[in-house]
Amino acid sequence: MNLFGGTIQTLEHSLNYASKKNNTIANNIANVDTPGYKAKKVLFKEVLAEKQKESISGIRTHPQHLPIGGASNGPMAYKVVKDNGTAYNHNGNNVDIDKEMNELAKNQLFYQSMVDRLNGKFRSLETVIKGGR
Repeated sequence: MNLFGGTIQTLEHSLNYASKKNNTIANNIANVDTPGYKAKKVLFKEVLAEKQKESISGIRTHPQHLPIGGASNGPMAYKVVKDNGTAYNHNGNNVDIDKEMNELAKNQLFYQSMVDRLNGKFRSLETVIKGGR
């Protein structure tokens, strides 16, 4: 049984993505003065664009069902990549602390909004269990 039509699972994947992004940003900030360190970032939009190019067909459970396609099966992936193309400091380090702090703030807002949405789903479930009270 899939409660809320998969919404909770999607929110879980969103929280996992935000957590991974937060850890990556924190590592970049921690290594802001490390000689030769190259900043890393978590890519999602690029992975999404790749997935949208793939042709996926739906499972037909009845011969009269129309064939469908487009939606990906399973969670959307993301990947962590290293930015080797730049060097902002004389020691080969390319961490821009202002950019990292900005990304951290945006990611914290995203994470909190996902937590709030997940809490709302659980409150809805609690209301149903209590019989609408």
